[in-house]
Amino acid sequence: MISIELTGRFKRIVREHGRQAEVAATLKLVQEGFGKPHVHAGISIRKLGKKVFECRTSLDWRLIFQAQKGRLIFDFAEDHDDVKAYLRARG
Repeated sequence: MISIELTGRFKRIVREHGRQAEVAATLKLVQEGFGKPHVHAGISIRKLGKKVFECRTSLDWRLIFQAQKGRLIFDFAEDHDDVKAYLRARG
């Protein structure tokens, strides 16, 4: 099974917004379904760039992660506008 890694920034954002339960549930679904294209649509995984993806926990909350061999690294979580700003800053 693919491993999940959470950066310090990701953990802090999730904790500050009190979304630990919904994020934990989504992380489990992503871990089980990543790499299975038919499942991606059901759990709202979208490719944003080279090895960069997003998934949603709800309509207004998105998780950004990078796919590397055998692991998914979650680095950012926020609403649509904050995700756009994060991606622009990454270049």
